[in-house]
Order: sequence, then C-alpha cells, then structure tokens
Amino acid sequence: MTRELPVITDPRQVQINSSLINRFWLSLIRDERDLPFVHLLARITLVIIPLGVLLYLPFVSGWVWWAVAILYLYFNNMVFKGPFGLMTHCISHRKLFKREVDWLNHYSNWLIGPFFGQSPNSYFTHHVGMHHPENNLEDDDSSTMLFQRDSFTSFLRYEAKFLFLGFYNVTRYFRTHDRPKLRHMLVIGEMGLFAFWALMCLVNWQATLVVFILPFFISRLIMMLGNWTQHAFVDFDEPENFFKNSVTCVNTKYNHKCWNDGYHTSHHLKPNLHWTALPDHLEQNLDEFAENRALVFQDIHYLHLWWWLMTKNYDKMVDHLININGMFSSREEAIELLKSRTRRMPRRGITSTSLRARAQAA
Repeated sequence: MTRELPVITDPRQVQINSSLINRFWLSLIRDERDLPFVHLLARITLVIIPLGVLLYLPFVSGWVWWAVAILYLYFNNMVFKGPFGLMTHCISHRKLFKREVDWLNHYSNWLIGPFFGQSPNSYFTHHVGMHHPENNLEDDDSSTMLFQRDSFTSFLRYEAKFLFLGFYNVTRYFRTHDRPKLRHMLVIGEMGLFAFWALMCLVNWQATLVVFILPFFISRLIMMLGNWTQHAFVDFDEPENFFKNSVTCVNTKYNHKCWNDGYHTSHHLKPNLHWTALPDHLEQNLDEFAENRALVFQDIHYLHLWWWLMTKNYDKMVDHLININGMFSSREEAIELLKSRTRRMPRRGITSTSLRARAQAA
C-alpha cells in the first residue's frame, strides 16, 4: 500500500500540430482537446470498414477469407475496441462536432458503432439516460448492488441478466420514468441493428457473424465487466455516495489508451468534466477522497481488479491501493473494508427517486 498519491502520469493535455487537415477538423469540433477522436475515427474508417467489406466480397474465399477474418477480429477487439468504446463514452457526455455540423455526430453512432457491436443510441440512452441518474442504485439496470461482487457465479448471472433482459429492462425504465424520447431512441437503434443483421445474413451470414454479431457479444461482455469492476466496491450504508460506490485507477497505460477512463469516481462526481481534466479533479479533492475512504489504485486497470475479485485476491488489490492521508491504519483494515464493500445487498428500495423524496421530506 502506498501512503501518498504518487506523481500522476496520466494524460492532461493534447499535443496538436497546425497541419492543414488538423485546422480543418478543429474548425468543426467543439473542443480542440477532442481532436484525437477525429484521428481515431479516421483510422477505424480506413482499417475496420475495408476489412469488413472484404469479407463480403465473393472473390475473397478459402484461407484468404480466414486470414482477413482474423485480421478484422484482431484490429476490432485488440486495437480499436477499447479506444472506440471509451471515446463513445466521452462523446455521449460531450458532443464531438459543433451544432452547425451536428449530422457528423451521427457518423460514429450509426455507421461505426455497429462494427463494434454497439447498436445506435443504446450506449447514450443506457449510460447517460439511466446509469448516471440512477448512480448504480436499485433502479439502474446495470446496478451491481444486488450481486456478490467477488463471485464469478454472480458475475455470470449479472452478465446474463444484461444480455438477455437488458433491452426490456431499460425500455421499461424509460416507460415508468416517463422518458419516451429515450425509449424510442433505444428501440429504434436496437431493433434497427437486428433488422440490419437479418438483411446482411441474407447477403453472407458468415461475414455478418464475424463483422457484426461476434463484436456485439464481445462488446456487451466487456462493457458489463467494466461496469462490474467500476462499481464492485459499494458501501452498505451509503450506496449513493459517489466516493463510496466507485473506484479510481491512476498511472496505468489504460488511461493513455482509453481517455482516462480509470477516473470513474471523478467522472460520477462531474459527468461532463473533460477527460483531460480528471487527474486534476482527483488531486484537487484528495482530502474528500480520504474522508470517504474512496478507493484509488495505481499501476493497474479494471481487468486486473476484475480478475483479483474473481479469485478473491485481496492482498494483490491492497498492494496497489493508495492509502491517501493514512486513511487505513494497516493492510488488514484495508482488506476488511474492501471485502465489506463487495458483499451483496438486499433490496431496500434505495433509488434516486426514494432518496429525493427523503431529502424533500427532511
């Protein structure tokens, strides 16, 4: 356990050269710090789409088809999936392109997203429309509270619930919370994707399986694995406390590749804070993090935490835990707190609506 927060090496600024093409895109985007997103979309357009199209061409067959399929799955899942998924996260909170060219904001959502298994509108409606308002509480369909977070069996149940019931549960959430616009957006995007799959299967079902269907299932597994770990440690008495229901991972290559996604506590505290400003937010609020015993880990990312949770390796977690302001007196105390925050919680009617009602009554 490290006693003090180390020097943070995660990205805080974006280096921009003044090339002609950069000046063109800077004139169209809302925030110059998001120029790397344009570059990412360009690389995906030049790599993923051509490889995907090749798999549908009749003259690509035999071992050549399999070679292209392997290349496609490699670039899709190992190179671009993380950066694209977390770029989608960022631009769901802060649109990439200016209002004058708002149609460009649909390029990633409707054209690129399906290649990574993301149905149009689904990420925005689920994450911004439900997850943030509900803050991992009981009305949040992706809530971890009702599961034992260091149990692989519980994780499989959690994944199955989202995969098979997620669409129904989220549309029901929007219906009961009277948010018809978001419900319609979700239905159109999800049903549109499945209709598109059916059409493309008539063209070439093998290519459709590789290009669109496999990435869909991989994406939904990875997203739930991430959310599980981000909200694996939840305080039983204050599950609504942002400091006590999420984690932070600093000084990890993951933050350089995926736009500081490790700063999940700061993100819930300030959802619209730009990704480059998240390290500053942590440093500026360290005392509050310590007062709430917020969990900040270094040199690891969510996949490490997920594996150590599944294997109940709390010693390994504590090795990377930062003991801010000496908030833990010993390793044993830290381990005890980690274990207490992973235990399954019974339903107690703790929702954003019930908390607002209590606050108004008080």
